[in-house]
Amino acid sequence: MNAPLRALLQQTSRSFYLTLRVLPGSVRYQISLAYLLARTTDTIADTELVPVAQRLAALDELRQLICTGKSSPVGFAELIRTQSATAERALLEQREQVLAQLQSATSAADRKLIAELLEVIISGQELDLRRFVDGTGGRIVALQSENELDDYTYRVAGCVGEFWTKICRAHVFPGAPLNDAQLLTDGVRFGKGLQLVNILRDVPADLRQGRCYLPQSALAEVELIPQDLLNLAAEQKLRPLYNRYLDLAAAHLAAGWAYTNALPWRCLRVRLACAWPVLIGLKTLARLRIENPLDPVRPVKITRRDVRGVIWRSVLLYPFPAPWRRQAMPPAR
Repeated sequence: MNAPLRALLQQTSRSFYLTLRVLPGSVRYQISLAYLLARTTDTIADTELVPVAQRLAALDELRQLICTGKSSPVGFAELIRTQSATAERALLEQREQVLAQLQSATSAADRKLIAELLEVIISGQELDLRRFVDGTGGRIVALQSENELDDYTYRVAGCVGEFWTKICRAHVFPGAPLNDAQLLTDGVRFGKGLQLVNILRDVPADLRQGRCYLPQSALAEVELIPQDLLNLAAEQKLRPLYNRYLDLAAAHLAAGWAYTNALPWRCLRVRLACAWPVLIGLKTLARLRIENPLDPVRPVKITRRDVRGVIWRSVLLYPFPAPWRRQAMPPAR
């Protein structure tokens, strides 16, 4: 990857940059390109100053470019102009360079995997844009069912677990005797768990954008409607349902931890790259269990010190299998 794209990756990936850096060279490049393209589509979907129809057209253009490498007449000028963040503007401005790298510096098999991944991610972003088109801080639109929530977490993150598994299987441990079906299943759950952590952490911010990812059918079980969640006092009624989703996220992350430990022991870099988001996700869940998840003023956030602690502890414990596996065990009550 050339220096400008490497700088763009560091600028846009934030904490995930640590994971990308630790990956073995045989997959780091492909996963980095996939990440940059996914962040680009995410930027397009999130540019609220541009009408939804225009964002949908831009997403479709980018889909075609990823699949075929051919350009089309739809422009990105307004999307670029409305970006207030330097990193997001750079993503849109340098999309052609990223696409050129994808076409010229990856194999046909890897391009196919990346294109399949972005197709699923873009489909989730398009669904989101259409679903929440009328959502505002005064009119909150919610998912309708548990199935919609599960489908959403698959489209935006579970599919990443599939992609990660397939590309690492091809390049890092092609001959290892692994249960591929179980690995793919756990990989999908791994991604879903990370996305569910994000959803549960971001409830206050999403509500104020007119979005509620907690299904309306589930809220009705505890006699709440989405608008009620703007009131911090609703936490008491919400808590049993919210804890149920915390438990589901924890179960998905447990599958992610099983996934991590199913990989060959010699694949230190990939195992660390998987372990860090699991362990950070579990720390986030622990905080969400004790703090008001509806408070927009004090959002739950894991500190950089916590992140560094996770990284160093995992590295130091790696030579000791039993203590290593215990990292993801819940504390004794």
